[in-house]
Amino acid sequence: MFKRLSLLLVTLAMATACSAKPAEGAATFTDGTEYVTIPQASQQRLSKEGKVEVVEVFSFGCIHCAHYEDKVEALQKELPRDVVFHRVPAAFNDAWLPFAQAYYAAEKLVPANKLDESTDKLFKAKWDQHMPLNAIEEMADWYKQNYNVDSAKFVAVATGPEVKAKILADTKLIQAWGVDGTPTIVVDGKYRSASIKDFDQLNALAKYLVDRELKGGK
Repeated sequence: MFKRLSLLLVTLAMATACSAKPAEGAATFTDGTEYVTIPQASQQRLSKEGKVEVVEVFSFGCIHCAHYEDKVEALQKELPRDVVFHRVPAAFNDAWLPFAQAYYAAEKLVPANKLDESTDKLFKAKWDQHMPLNAIEEMADWYKQNYNVDSAKFVAVATGPEVKAKILADTKLIQAWGVDGTPTIVVDGKYRSASIKDFDQLNALAKYLVDRELKGGK
C-alpha cells in the first residue's frame, strides 16, 4: 500500500522553500520541492501521442481529489491546444480498486461528451451527498440511474480482462513515476508534483512544466 499524500497538510514553509523570489511576478518552482524530475530510466509517457501530456493521477476514493475536481477542470480549459490531458485512476489498495474499475467502465459505456461530467457528479455524490458509493455494484447502479448504463454490463466491463490489464499497466506506470498519493500531476512522464501548498499552486505548476516542455525542456 502506498502512503496517502494529503496536499492540504503540506506546510507553507515547505511550499516557499525557494531560494529566490519570482522575477516580474512569474511563478518560481524548485526541482525537489514543488516538483520532482523523474529519473530518466523511469521516464515514461502514458500515451504515444506526439503532444505534450498532462496526467492527473486520482481516485474517486480520495477526498482531496474531490476537492481538486473543479480546479482540474479549469486546468484542462487553460492548457494550450497542443497539449493533451489524461486521467489515471490509482488502485493503491483493495478499497480503491473498484474506483479504478468504475472509471474505466464509465470510459467505455458513458458517452464521451459526458465522461468528465459523470466524473464530477460521482465525486459530488460520494463526498458531498455522502451516497454509499464504494462497491462496484453500487457505482454500477449509480451510472444506471444517472446515465442509463446497464448495471450488469457495467459490472462485466469493470471486472473484465481489458480493464484488469489496464489497471495493472497503470500501477506499473504509477510506480515508475514514484507517485505515492493523490491528486498528483505528471507532465510528459518527466515531472511529477510534490510539495504543493494548494490547488491553485498545483495548476500553476502544471502550466509551468507544460510551458517548459513546449520550449524543449528549457
